[in-house]
Amino acid sequence: MRLSTIAAGVIACMVTDVAATALTYKLAANEKACFYTDTKKDNEKIAFYFAVQSGGSFDVDYLVEGPGGKVILQGQKDRQGDFVFTAQHAGEYSFCFDNEMSTFAEKFVDFEIAVENESRTAQLPSKQGTSPEQTVVLEESIFKISGLLSTISRNQKHFRTRENRNFSTVNSTEKRIVNFSMIQIGLIICMGALQVFVVRFFFQGARKGYV
Repeated sequence: MRLSTIAAGVIACMVTDVAATALTYKLAANEKACFYTDTKKDNEKIAFYFAVQSGGSFDVDYLVEGPGGKVILQGQKDRQGDFVFTAQHAGEYSFCFDNEMSTFAEKFVDFEIAVENESRTAQLPSKQGTSPEQTVVLEESIFKISGLLSTISRNQKHFRTRENRNFSTVNSTEKRIVNFSMIQIGLIICMGALQVFVVRFFFQGARKGYV
């Protein structure tokens, strides 16, 4: 599956080209799914985030490979991950999720892959009486704001993942309570029917002598 470019942004004094894709994928039992993205230049940054929202024990195996099959990231039975690495060579990078260890459980994996290249090539519009130091301070402030926004976004993803997992746990608990309640009701009915049968057996007709 090939990822398409869905976002490109420019932020004030810095130019940031971002190619990002966020998806939620249903990973079937015994399935391995791979996604691909391309880098056009060397030393571009790639951000990779994933979280298992539901299914099984909320874990999955993952593998990230670069050009030539070089293994960059690898993990087994992880619930979520948040990574940023430098793509040293331009080319195709693969991001694979493996659910082959699960026999029956299908899993929903929420993930995001972003390729970004930041450079401070844009210049702030200058006014008379504005010193270069003031421009630099403003530029650094914008970079700090950008970093804080990124942190907020990551925290939102973390809280959403926890909410989904807790909701899944509540649903599972409710189903178990209902199932055990139905079994308990069935046992009570069977015990009542058995008691009625035993009483009728001892007190009917010629069987009274057994009392």
